[in-house]
Amino acid sequence: MLDYQQEFIDFAIKQQVLRFGEFTLKSGRVSPYFFNAGLFNTGEALTKLGHCYAEAIQRSGIEFDVLFGPAYKGIPLAAATASTLAANYNKITPFAFNRKEAKTHGEGGQLVGADLTGQRVLLIDDVITAGTAIREVLPQIEGAKGKISGVVIALDRQERGQGERSAIQEVEQDLGIPVVSIITLDNIIEHLNTKSDLQSYAPAIENYRQTYGVC
Repeated sequence: MLDYQQEFIDFAIKQQVLRFGEFTLKSGRVSPYFFNAGLFNTGEALTKLGHCYAEAIQRSGIEFDVLFGPAYKGIPLAAATASTLAANYNKITPFAFNRKEAKTHGEGGQLVGADLTGQRVLLIDDVITAGTAIREVLPQIEGAKGKISGVVIALDRQERGQGERSAIQEVEQDLGIPVVSIITLDNIIEHLNTKSDLQSYAPAIENYRQTYGVC
């Protein structure tokens, strides 16, 4: 595991974004951990997030021209990541986002920010639960003559959906694009096993991975 991934997990735990215990998910599964990216809600958190997303993007090798943040959580993530790419990597990156509802006055439309015409678009989001947000914005991106080149998220739960594939695998295979994450469930387990005060949570998560995980 890389340094920025360890730092991300430590910070997520400190911010209580990543918690351990018993949590009933929308799927009805009882998970021994929970990840709530909405609690990254300070300037410090956004700065750290921008750093981690930018690092994951740089290491991914995905070629892109524009960052895109799906409303609503993806909007500050795209802005923070574009800022970090400029400050730390001298990579000036335009970004755009969508509105939930089309604006009927002024410039109108559902898209705000950089022009997507002929551009390779990289989506920035927190997690992929069912891939709904991506499928919703895909027609908007294509309607603006952009082409999605990949997705970057914070956490890959490495967990089956309704079938044998995970939501991330479904997006990758159905849309033919790569999905990159800052961390995976495997990273969390590895991290817990190196921390004496957190090691007791690892067996339950490993058992959950055995029951619901995907390769």
